[in-house]
Amino acid sequence: MFTGIIEALGRVQKVEKEQSNVHFTLESPISGELKIDQSLSHNGVCLTVVALGEGTHTVTAVAETLARTNLSDWQAGTPVNLERCLPMGGRLDGHIVQGHVDATAVVTEVLETGGSWRFTFRYQPTPEHLLVDKGSVCINGVSLTVVEPHDDLFSVAIIPYTWEHTNFNALRAGDRVNLEFDVIGKYVTRYLAIYGK
Repeated sequence: MFTGIIEALGRVQKVEKEQSNVHFTLESPISGELKIDQSLSHNGVCLTVVALGEGTHTVTAVAETLARTNLSDWQAGTPVNLERCLPMGGRLDGHIVQGHVDATAVVTEVLETGGSWRFTFRYQPTPEHLLVDKGSVCINGVSLTVVEPHDDLFSVAIIPYTWEHTNFNALRAGDRVNLEFDVIGKYVTRYLAIYGK
């Protein structure tokens, strides 16, 4: 489990295809502290560390992961938000994040608003994937608060600290991001679909 509080910013160093899988090697400030088989959130995607190098680590994405996330857009130099799993007894500073991406969204607008930034995204809403005003959403692994969701659009506000310490400062209109909807909302929606009639 993760919290959506980014620990470090990594950068893709190498992309290697092997049949339907893709191996990504990233360099980061925390790569030297990782272990083989450790789970690590990469832009909100829970991936297993399969190899370690000098200041680098490698993870593998299967076809299903590549189809459901923005990992297929990654290339050498792509900045990636990283977070290690929440330790037992650790603080839940963001919200409960599983590392299971539900969908992708596209950046439609980035607006600077006097010291902060407002990002607007377009996505394909479904009955299972609901957004509520002031509710939680995980975008590229970052725990954020939803602003004014309507139809297939919603926004989030980015403070300077988040801008400086995540890959939000590299996002432009047209870029794809990973979305994970609030797990509590997903369970409630599922329960009502089965037992609410």
